[in-house]
Amino acid sequence: MTQHALDLENLTAIDVHVHVEIDDDGYTALPQRFLDASAKYFKSGDRTPSIDAIADYYRSRNIAAVIFTVDTEPVTGHPPISNDVVADGAARHNDVLIPFASIAPSRGAQGAEELERLIVEKGVRGVKFHPSLQNFAPNDGSADGLYAVLAKYRLPALFHTGQNGIGAGMPGGAGVKLRYSNPLYLDDICADFPDMTVIMAHPSVPWQDEAITIATHKPNAYIDLSGWSPKYFPPQLVKAANAQLRRKVLFATDYPVLDTDRWINDFAALEIKDEVKPLIFKENAIRALRLNEEI
Repeated sequence: MTQHALDLENLTAIDVHVHVEIDDDGYTALPQRFLDASAKYFKSGDRTPSIDAIADYYRSRNIAAVIFTVDTEPVTGHPPISNDVVADGAARHNDVLIPFASIAPSRGAQGAEELERLIVEKGVRGVKFHPSLQNFAPNDGSADGLYAVLAKYRLPALFHTGQNGIGAGMPGGAGVKLRYSNPLYLDDICADFPDMTVIMAHPSVPWQDEAITIATHKPNAYIDLSGWSPKYFPPQLVKAANAQLRRKVLFATDYPVLDTDRWINDFAALEIKDEVKPLIFKENAIRALRLNEEI
């Protein structure tokens, strides 16, 4: 298995949520109409930096990044960027990039076999799930084979939760069903797969209290702070990050949807205790991702 070459002691931070939206041949992770609509929704700039450009961007800031694409084919009909492309790109830049896979649960046993291959042969260190874009409820059993592989290697599952910018403003929300991204489904997963870390991505609006409750109750549950400028974080999330969840909250941006520098600048304006900031920016991620352990 390929191991990372991160200098964990000297890194400034670890961003646990960065999207690869284009491969080396110019193939995009989403159909163009989805990219256009999401760029309008997020008011973002360049939505499709290459993996090499992402590595340069984060290396220049002394930040490591978890990178992944999203297998949205069940909803969009658009085949995903290859997980091998993501893993190989991370291997080229293993001083700053950490690869996750994305495999839709509808791929069944073949998907679970593919995940194990990616872990063993390519050094993949987790999976990104997007229930609303993969058309499944996390506790409906369809992803249990994938969860079992992750639990076997004690690797994390990162789930989109809450509001969804993809499909926003498109007719019918482009068929995207928000209810699948209610974090309450993930309480079952935390209970049934205690050896798998569950990361609930984003402020989970309109279900923020549910996410806080799960992360408080389940030792294997974390919250990442991606997708929103910190100045818009729900106040109860900021309060929990300073208190009972100080070791369960992770720095994450959603780059390139949200600019990393903007996120960091806006976060500086929050009333986060000085002793909590290093936990959020790096220490919690090292533990959640098991970066100081060989897999």
